[in-house]
Amino acid sequence: MNQTLPLALPTTLVNLHRIDLTAPYSRGWGVCAYDVATAPNGEVYALYGVSRYTSGVADDEQDPAIANFGYRIITRYSTAGDALASALWETSDRAATAVAEGGDMTLCVLPDGTLAVSASPNNTTLITPDLSRVVTTYDSKDLRPFEEFTPGDAFASSIGVTPSGRLLCTVAEYGVWKYGNLLTNIVGVADGALTATSKPVIEALASLDPEPAHQSEVDVRAHIAYQGAPVGLANRPRPALTEQVADEDRLSGWHRSHLGRAVPLADDLFVVPVYAKTFRGGSRGQPFVFALVDDQGKMTGRLDGMDKWRDSPFTGFCFNLAADPYRGFAYHLNRYGLYAWDKSGILRVKLDTEGKAFKPLTHFTLTTCSPAGELLLVHNKQHLVLRVPAPDDLTGLAASVEEALHGYARQRTVLKKQWAPVNWHWTQRDVPLHRL
Repeated sequence: MNQTLPLALPTTLVNLHRIDLTAPYSRGWGVCAYDVATAPNGEVYALYGVSRYTSGVADDEQDPAIANFGYRIITRYSTAGDALASALWETSDRAATAVAEGGDMTLCVLPDGTLAVSASPNNTTLITPDLSRVVTTYDSKDLRPFEEFTPGDAFASSIGVTPSGRLLCTVAEYGVWKYGNLLTNIVGVADGALTATSKPVIEALASLDPEPAHQSEVDVRAHIAYQGAPVGLANRPRPALTEQVADEDRLSGWHRSHLGRAVPLADDLFVVPVYAKTFRGGSRGQPFVFALVDDQGKMTGRLDGMDKWRDSPFTGFCFNLAADPYRGFAYHLNRYGLYAWDKSGILRVKLDTEGKAFKPLTHFTLTTCSPAGELLLVHNKQHLVLRVPAPDDLTGLAASVEEALHGYARQRTVLKKQWAPVNWHWTQRDVPLHRL
């Protein structure tokens, strides 16, 4: 059964900052979805944010009705689709929060039910399943602007979980493509529990840039290992993914390419997306690779069947992949279609968005696949999560998605009557709200 879940703003927050929900985002405010995660028991967690920036407002403005602000919000939903609780924290440098902030923030439910919130570079925060408190924070403290560097306690920039509980991680390194900051460069797997008192060693499997520049001993991380030694300086997996597909990017030679979030296709097989350099004038037609990498670090193949122009993920920057490791399926959604592969990398289904039935998919972003095989999509403007049951046999995917899209329209109408949103902005009053 498909569900539709609203990404709601706490009423207390809307009232505190006197947010004008009717105002267009060109006024300097907005709501943005980041990620969705599902627990084995069927509960859903959604991570999204709201911010406002008005030029000319002083950084020390005290009136919350005028001041600029930024918040991240996590909402927990029951299997029936009811909001159970929300948690929020401020994102400003002045905010007193236990959550380690960063870019490209993602969610993951760990095998013990703890919620992990990760962000680049290598920051991971563990939160109780009920969202009431932060368990612990692994904060890299890497290269904070205008601050003297003090080594922190890093973990990963993103985490995924395999059926047996292994942690598939992406890790940022300093000096990637000679940039003077940290960018995602390593994919690895950790065997062992991530808890408040211990973190497992991440065994590096694949790299993007084989020779990041200007590293020193301070850039070596003991909890990320390759061939028995910490990753850093000259030690990382070789050949890098970009070296293995070097002849496929004749324009930029994979220089300034980037890694997407890796997803587990099985306990011992992972999909690692690599995207070529993006250009200001448009990047459609740029090469990309959805590499299949095993737990020995070998690139065994790729997800085939996409044309780099007709199926380009660069249109709209649709870089997410999702995988169902319990059934061995991988999924990708972009402006041109929803794609599904089997474990061998063969494209089994493409739902073309040129047709009327699947054109609504162009308004959604794919976030994750639940342990039950459901796809979780977020509507980019209506701030709703669509939960799509995916059949065990991919031959039934088209019918399942079409039915879910029809159900979305009906459920959205019901939610509008219940919630009375303003310009597709939903507000909630009666859900417990925790400040982290």
